[in-house]
Amino acid sequence: MSIRESRRIQEQEHDSVSSAIELSNRQPDNASAASKTGSETLPASINSVAEQDAHARLDAEELKMPPKASLILVVSANILLQISFFIIVSASHEYAHYLGGTATFSGIVIGIPTLFSGLALLPMLKYDRAGFLYLILIGRMVSGLAFTFWMYCKRYCSDARIVGVRRRTTLASLLVMGQGLGMSVGPFVGGALYKIGFKNRVFNGFTSPGWIMAGVWVVFWICVTLWFEDVPMEDEERSSTSNSTSTISAQQQQQSKGEKTQEKQDGEVIVVTDQEDSSSTDSFDMTWAQWGVVACMCWFAMTCFFILGAWESNLPVFGQDSPELHWSPFAAGNFIALGGIAAFPFLLLNLYLAQRTQDRHILAFGSFLGLAALLTFLALLRTDRLTYPGIFMCWWAVALGFNLASTAPVSLLSKQLPPSWNGRTSLVIQYSYYTGRVTGAIWGGAGVKIGMLNYVGLEIAFIGIGAVLFMGLWRDLKAKTG
Repeated sequence: MSIRESRRIQEQEHDSVSSAIELSNRQPDNASAASKTGSETLPASINSVAEQDAHARLDAEELKMPPKASLILVVSANILLQISFFIIVSASHEYAHYLGGTATFSGIVIGIPTLFSGLALLPMLKYDRAGFLYLILIGRMVSGLAFTFWMYCKRYCSDARIVGVRRRTTLASLLVMGQGLGMSVGPFVGGALYKIGFKNRVFNGFTSPGWIMAGVWVVFWICVTLWFEDVPMEDEERSSTSNSTSTISAQQQQQSKGEKTQEKQDGEVIVVTDQEDSSSTDSFDMTWAQWGVVACMCWFAMTCFFILGAWESNLPVFGQDSPELHWSPFAAGNFIALGGIAAFPFLLLNLYLAQRTQDRHILAFGSFLGLAALLTFLALLRTDRLTYPGIFMCWWAVALGFNLASTAPVSLLSKQLPPSWNGRTSLVIQYSYYTGRVTGAIWGGAGVKIGMLNYVGLEIAFIGIGAVLFMGLWRDLKAKTG
């Protein structure tokens, strides 16, 4: 090796050593910089974690559900109430005629329970022989006291203490599904019992539905005693704040409620939750738009059950009077039940879609479907082209459309108003249902007498008024899905 090459190697080794020394001198500075950067990003990381935890708690609150056994019993009670209400529909006209009554009287018999339910609700809230014509009316009056539980079914399924805001439309759809099931099973069983007859003065084709449902209710209440869990009595403060972010209407959404994260100067992060006590909720001031939404929901609740009740009481009378049909009570019961059975799969589908669809969209679709059915039936009446398939399609669309539309009122109001208002909104909507049930059943029973064109025309007018309210308040009807 030459002297020049050895000198070059020594210079390279010297440069390597110098670079290593310089790098070692820079490492403390880099470490201090990294430490400084970490200390700066640490509060931001904690803040992000706190926000994620807050969102997780909010999601859990919005998606909570009541105990399964209790929910099944409440939904079962709703179904049994529906069956008890509808089981006399198919034979009511024949029974009233047998005892000397008219078709209008049979409509009164069908609708009278809801009138007495309404009369009995307010007092209850303070403490949370055969052959005689009017005995069937009195019996239905007594049944009406039991139908007060319809309101409690709705209130249970929208109670903020056990039901999250994103589960209320789903549970309302579950109740409507039971409504459709009861509307199908009740008339079919009543018609079948009339067909069988039971040649007995006490237990016969007219009275057997009452005896059988009494036995079913005894079994049901034994199940309630064994498995039902009541709603936990929590502080009003917790109840009123569990859904605070969901009770603000669409046009007033602000960051004044819910969970907020705040960061102190020393980097400490705290989570602050705005608390509402019961007094602040009781003094909740509603806007004119919110009053409009309440009025709109009450109108649609009344309209849906007015039309459903009218068709249910009118079909046996119209079917018997029409020369093209000439139905017996058994045939009328089968017809009503068949329409409900055909609508049931779609009500079951709504149980799934309700988790992803806004209440106002469900209300709009159901009302439009029902209106189309009414217009079609009106055209069939005017052209005198009544056929079994045509009437069936109209009844199916009416049953499906207005059952779907009846999903929205309670769930939508429970999302837009404070949780402490749940009892009030459930009560006002239930009274709207009762008003529709009573007047609709009487209107349907008198439909043939007053003229079928007038009968259908009034129902279309009701939907028209609702459409005006609906379109004027469209933006204010927005609420969370599910």
